[in-house]
Amino acid sequence: MDIYTKIFQQFAEKEAKGSSQLYYFLSKRVVEDLDLMEIIREIPASQPKPNLFFASMQYLLSKTENPLREYYPSFTKNPLPIEDSFELFKEFALKHKNHLIKLFHSKLVQTNEVRRAAYLYPLFLRISEKTNKPLTLIEIGTSAGLLLCLDAYNYEYAEENKSLKIENLQDSILIQSENRGNQLPSYIHSKLKINNRFGIDLNIVDLNNQEEYEWMLALIWPEHSDRRKQFNEASQIANNIKKDMFEGDLLKRLPHIIKSSKPENQIVLFHTHVANQFPAQLKKDFLELLDELSYTRSIYHVYNNMFDANLHQDFIKDGKVIEELILKSPDGHGKWFYWS
Repeated sequence: MDIYTKIFQQFAEKEAKGSSQLYYFLSKRVVEDLDLMEIIREIPASQPKPNLFFASMQYLLSKTENPLREYYPSFTKNPLPIEDSFELFKEFALKHKNHLIKLFHSKLVQTNEVRRAAYLYPLFLRISEKTNKPLTLIEIGTSAGLLLCLDAYNYEYAEENKSLKIENLQDSILIQSENRGNQLPSYIHSKLKINNRFGIDLNIVDLNNQEEYEWMLALIWPEHSDRRKQFNEASQIANNIKKDMFEGDLLKRLPHIIKSSKPENQIVLFHTHVANQFPAQLKKDFLELLDELSYTRSIYHVYNNMFDANLHQDFIKDGKVIEELILKSPDGHGKWFYWS
């Protein structure tokens, strides 16, 4: 079994199964087809291959009338049985082979999964409560920066047999998630104070650009209509919130942001489902940089998918790292998490 086959099989069983019937089915069939695997091998090593492949297909489908659309819940309310979709899927992919390869080398997997705010929100409140300071948020791999605006969203948490509602703004989006762990603390009802918001990415997404907006929609799985709705609503909210977005190498951008941050604010640097794309050397250099910068300012580092799938909250000061909190691996799309 080569690495590409293994990646798609793992994607099918660990990510698509139970979440996207279409992607689960197609992932199983794709690995059996030599022609499609030849196209997939054109995907850059740094990118999550199933995500980029399926997003590219959905993006091209959104721009053409094709019978394959009838199998996608993102294009029709009554999709046809997925078992009959593969031949049309393959035919479309082969017909648009050159377009697909061009997308592989010009687009990135940059999801802005708004529902992940459900587990970041109580974590940031915990930090604010502990430090008694407003926050400076810095997001690595920020894409369009929707998670930087998490204090503008409303939340509803399912906990055991009850529902916990948090309203930050009237008429804002409602993010719903299930807390499968310990009960959320009382400070969940406190107001989160964020003074500054910074985003760093190799490619900042401008949601006012129609092409970039359509690409972000293509990254959302066909069955996930609620994710599309939240993305659309959060985009409108985030456009009205001031944030500073920096494009380029995080190792070069980060020192200036941290050193210029006012001491009355607590720095919280975070990234979700991003560090798995970092080469080993970049992870090493990044952590060493945080240690170095922590002699200037203390830093809270909130992250997952760097070394494992768990959600980590580290406190870094004077070169010392304290692992303050580790939450069991949350759902990739934020549908549930475990508080502890």
